[in-house]
Amino acid sequence: MDKASLRKKLLAVRRALDPAELERSSRAVQARLAELPAWREARDVMAYMAFGGEVATAGLIENLWERGARVFVPRCRPDAPGHLDVACLTCFEHLRPGRHGILEPDPAICEPLGDSAPDLALIPAVGYDRRGGRLGFGQGYYDRLLARPGFAKTLLVGLAHNFQLIADLPQDPWDRPVHVIVTDKEILWP
Repeated sequence: MDKASLRKKLLAVRRALDPAELERSSRAVQARLAELPAWREARDVMAYMAFGGEVATAGLIENLWERGARVFVPRCRPDAPGHLDVACLTCFEHLRPGRHGILEPDPAICEPLGDSAPDLALIPAVGYDRRGGRLGFGQGYYDRLLARPGFAKTLLVGLAHNFQLIADLPQDPWDRPVHVIVTDKEILWP
């Protein structure tokens, strides 16, 4: 199946998730993530603001703040469509809807990360395969972000509901796989 067909199929399932199932699955993913020493030890973490049935991250972000870690969240560059900046987020009140309706750090308040990169990054996706391949929305936002030299040493952690894990995804040369995938059913190190 090609990327567009897979994307359409997986997004339909994700959007149809019952809110109770979404919460149950997200909590299970969060519990499995907490098992990873790299998660517990990370001091600078990039997270995403969940939307459209993605694994919820608000509780994870609160956990990071409670333990004194710095949290960075991507935001669309207003002057460069298809590109993301990463900005420090210190509270949820500093979020505002971005270009695609996803909550982003307010550029008037939240400082950009600059050229450095986090220890660990939580990466959303439409789907993953067992080799760490990622299927996004097809616009290359995360591909461009993760290609930056500063992210070369960042541990990339894909968060997904188990149904988003499929046998094999078609990959392009610019696709960067994640190092670990955490679902509600398993932790997978490709």
